[in-house]
Amino acid sequence: QVQVVESGGGLVQAGGSLRLSCTTSGLTFAAYNMGWFRQAPGKEREGLSCINWRGDTPFYAHSVKGRFTISRDNAKNTLYLEMTSLKPEDTAMYYCATGTGWGLRFGEYEYWGQGTQVTVSS
Repeated sequence: QVQVVESGGGLVQAGGSLRLSCTTSGLTFAAYNMGWFRQAPGKEREGLSCINWRGDTPFYAHSVKGRFTISRDNAKNTLYLEMTSLKPEDTAMYYCATGTGWGLRFGEYEYWGQGTQVTVSS
């Protein structure tokens, strides 16, 4: 059974930083591409960033490019999202996803975590 678990969310002031982490079990972490998504209340799930299985090809949505950095440590089975210059509009539930797909579309990934809440106060 594949499990995906996010952590690292919390409450932060505007302009601050947070680092999200994501670990998986039940699959070979290093063999799969991974992505970060978020969903705010009343809005559709938005693809933020993805990274290939080797970790050398990151891709970002325009909304977070230059502020967020995706990385992975295959030895630790962990995916990261370093978020800086956070804005109130970044407030959302953040999800990690993995699978055989690639890109920032919701349907690309088979396995999803339960999410970690990020709240940015003004």
